[in-house]
Amino acid sequence: MTYVVCEPCRDCKYTDCVVVCPCECFYQDEHMLYIDPEHCVDCDACVPECPVEAIYHETNVPVPWQSFIALNAGRSTVLKGKGGHITERQEPMLGPGCKKAS
Repeated sequence: MTYVVCEPCRDCKYTDCVVVCPCECFYQDEHMLYIDPEHCVDCDACVPECPVEAIYHETNVPVPWQSFIALNAGRSTVLKGKGGHITERQEPMLGPGCKKAS
C-alpha cells in the first residue's frame, strides 16, 4: 500500500511533506508533487503536514481523484531519471489553481 498526492497539490506544491518522509519517496515536476509507490513505506508521516489536504492512502483516494494513483506511479518513475527527486522544503508554488485549506 502507498500514499498518493492528489488534485489539491496541483499549482500549490507545498513541500512540508517531503522533509518528514523517512524514505525520501517524493518527486516533483512544474505542477505538483508525486509519491513513488515503490518506495513509500505507508508510514502516514506526510499526511498531517500537507496544508491543502492533498495526500491520501491509496485505499481512501476520493473517487474523482482515482486517476492520481496511476499518475503518481507513472510520474515518479519518469521523474527519477530527470532530477525530480525532492527531499528539502521549498517555497510553495501558489499558482492559479491553488486552493489552500483553511
